[in-house]
Amino acid sequence: MNDNLRIIISGGGTGGHIFPALSIANAIKEARPDTEILFVGAEGRMEMQRVPAAGYKIVGLPVAGFDRKNMLKNFAVIVRLIRSQIMARKIISDFRPHAAVGVGGYASGPTLRMAGTMGIPTLIQEQNSYAGVTNKLLAAKAEKICVAYPGMEKFFDKNKIIMTGNPVRQGLLDNKLTKEEAIKSFGLNPSKKTILIVGGSLGARTLNNCVMHAMDKIKQSDVQFIWQTGKFYINEAKKCYSEAESPEMIHTTDFISDMNAAYTAADLVVSRAGAGSISEFCLLGKPVILVPSPNVAEDHQTKNAMALVDKNAAVYVKDSEAEEKLIDTAIELANDTTKLNALSENIKKLAFHNSAAIIAEEVFKLADKYKKEHGR
Repeated sequence: MNDNLRIIISGGGTGGHIFPALSIANAIKEARPDTEILFVGAEGRMEMQRVPAAGYKIVGLPVAGFDRKNMLKNFAVIVRLIRSQIMARKIISDFRPHAAVGVGGYASGPTLRMAGTMGIPTLIQEQNSYAGVTNKLLAAKAEKICVAYPGMEKFFDKNKIIMTGNPVRQGLLDNKLTKEEAIKSFGLNPSKKTILIVGGSLGARTLNNCVMHAMDKIKQSDVQFIWQTGKFYINEAKKCYSEAESPEMIHTTDFISDMNAAYTAADLVVSRAGAGSISEFCLLGKPVILVPSPNVAEDHQTKNAMALVDKNAAVYVKDSEAEEKLIDTAIELANDTTKLNALSENIKKLAFHNSAAIIAEEVFKLADKYKKEHGR
């Protein structure tokens, strides 16, 4: 084993965890290219494809989430957790990291817990305004806790907290397209207001239902839509789109590979309230309507959304009221330039810059100190 720093990064499950993890890894490699990085993810989850595609090695654990509705199913989950902890111990013993980073997601629990037990310094990154159960449990042994919202001392030791913001996907600010070019790339009309509806990589049923039930209303408006359905809903969405006679003011897709173009094209974004997405909207100064998912732990997306709404930096629509209100609200707001500009200015004030580089520096401090103390 050579003398380079060795860092484990663990977590994933959704793009909201994977993009920050990769951003941190890239910032580490940019600052110190000789650093060896090993990702630890959950078998069968998105990170097992996305991380190797980004050029990093990843190993998977059989860990899974607890079933909160049917407790009897959790026996198998507990067995997987025990197996994952045993595997995590072996991974750490073999790789001999100088520090471990947890970004949230199933795998971060057993990996960071074992690292802490084995004396490896750990850093956790809490993306949300309401701390997750896993991070609250890991915080006791963590040396540093990087957060994106004020007031997190109600969950964590204030002496460990560093306000860094959330790392966003790479290249988000490197857009080369004009707005007209971006809109045309989706086959839409540059002279019309454009609304981007994005439900994340897997999609959001509520957002999709809102569009499908409002096809006639959309066709009668003077607004156009980029509608990202997610892979689970694309067939249903395409059927609805076809039955509505394929309206030219709607671009329908399951996945947007060039989010720079989508954001540049959009006058307004409609989105769930995941922490990573919110960080992107802040950096880009995008006016946004947030429809928090009700299907997340501790209702943390509503708390994320309200942190913006309370500063007049976003509009909030409750999930249960979305089918009735969302499309009307979006069309009205898209045509209100004064309100759009105010939202843009206010959300920009909440942006953090260089989050990944700041977190990388904290990782280096932990790793260098451990290496110096242990001579390896």
